Amino acid sequence: MAEPDPSDPPETQAGKVQEAQDSDSDSEAGAAGGEAEMDFLRNLFSQTLGLGTQKERLLDELTLEGVSRYIQSDRCRRIICLVGAGISTSAGIPDFRSPTTGLYANLEKYRLPYPEAIFEIGYFKKHPEPFFALAKELYPGQFKPTTCHYFIRLLKEKGLLLRCYTQNIDTLERVAGLEPEDLVEAHGTFYTSHCTSSQCRREYTLGWMKEKIFSEETPKCENCQSVVKPDIVFFGENLPARFFSCIQSDFTKVDLLIIMGTSLQVQPFASLIGKAPLSTPRLLINKEKTGQTDPFLGMMMGLGGGMDFDSKKAYRDVAWLGDCDQGCLALADLLGWKKELEDLVRKEHASIDTQPGPGTSNPGSAASPRKSPVPTKEEAKTMEGEKPQ
Repeated sequence: MAEPDPSDPPETQAGKVQEAQDSDSDSEAGAAGGEAEMDFLRNLFSQTLGLGTQKERLLDELTLEGVSRYIQSDRCRRIICLVGAGISTSAGIPDFRSPTTGLYANLEKYRLPYPEAIFEIGYFKKHPEPFFALAKELYPGQFKPTTCHYFIRLLKEKGLLLRCYTQNIDTLERVAGLEPEDLVEAHGTFYTSHCTSSQCRREYTLGWMKEKIFSEETPKCENCQSVVKPDIVFFGENLPARFFSCIQSDFTKVDLLIIMGTSLQVQPFASLIGKAPLSTPRLLINKEKTGQTDPFLGMMMGLGGGMDFDSKKAYRDVAWLGDCDQGCLALADLLGWKKELEDLVRKEHASIDTQPGPGTSNPGSAASPRKSPVPTKEEAKTMEGEKPQ
């Protein structure tokens, strides 16, 4: 770049000065941009790998006993539960991935091109019959909420439950006593149904859908005769908007995550374990350890925050391995809530036993108002558990 020369005319000198200043500005802007990119990369590594960040250890030991003492302390006031099909299996509802008893292992009679097709929206629109046949098959007897469901209700009654995020579509959280504001049904629910026609979208009640399922007729819209689908999330559909809006507010203030009965294999639900602050303890109650994402793979895919139960750097993650109901009873025992929990389960199950079975006709249930009324408890006990994995 040319520098001002004293022998140049004044206007030439001024032009060279301006050129030099512009060049310096460009260099500074480039340097600033490079620094911003480095800041972004440093922050990405820090958030994903926990480098250079404050990770306060809040548990006095990484055991169920340590978690129970933390729950009883003043520092634990807001608990989020993340749950999957494993909390409903003791109710008689199959999970998806168990090798012999899981849902996907028992679909041969439906002659599907592959097991997951029964929950794919494209396949459903062309061939809805297998899904509704399965729906009736999975609707035997009266499903009752499990000990896990009632443990979550106890958290609510004690003012500790911030939210329950569920992958399940069986509505048993509602039957157990959780209100809609307590829940994020990440994979939808059978609570309501809608016409699949984008020009219609008429809403139908749970009672209306139940009647169609047990009459063995494919539910068709009374307006346009398109297929009516329960409001569960099929492969190829978006998750409910509430899932994303609640994440923004809930995970900045959570004090404890309790993860139960889920393989943590389905995104974006599985990524929720990484949304909590780095110091927030996380308890897994499950048959096997899960969620242990490789940190570098997690960084590359944006799925940081994998569970760490066993390394020397472990400081907040606890795994209790076994039956989910037994895990909840063990934690309730440590908290001094075991008798209260057992009494609640007995009382609520006795109440459910007095209700009519799910195949009983429900007067007026064929009506299909735009807004669904609150269903009876027997109507709310529906279908199978976790959304497809």
